[in-house]
Amino acid sequence: MNFNKRAQQAQQTGFQMAPMVDIMFLLLIFFMAAIIYAKWENKLEVNVPTADKSDRTPRSVGEVVINVDKEGKIYINSFLKTPDQLQALLGQVTRVSKDQPVVIRADADTAHKHFVRVLNICRRLGITNVSIAHLSAAAMGSAD
Repeated sequence: MNFNKRAQQAQQTGFQMAPMVDIMFLLLIFFMAAIIYAKWENKLEVNVPTADKSDRTPRSVGEVVINVDKEGKIYINSFLKTPDQLQALLGQVTRVSKDQPVVIRADADTAHKHFVRVLNICRRLGITNVSIAHLSAAAMGSAD
């Protein structure tokens, strides 16, 4: 039997388009799913306040985004949470990572007590990597 003849034929195959099309579809599905999950973490009815000057900090991997609306309701990934549920959830997260980044997105019209309630939950659990989301005045297009 001549095995070399079969090996030479296998090496002469051209560029295969079918696997490339499969990869492109998988990438498309991945990015579509990523966009959907990214929108879930930000409740659309929360209008964060603007700041005159701010430094843009890069997003951290695995950060927890907590939304507080005008009425003081707490949302994570568009799911309503009570303060006790929030504490339990953040407690589970901090058991995995003590330096867990947390971003609080409070509505501009939220009473201060609702924001402080979430901040106190973070403090009780020992979370020190807390950021407060806001819009930059430069991003809003206003000039001083």
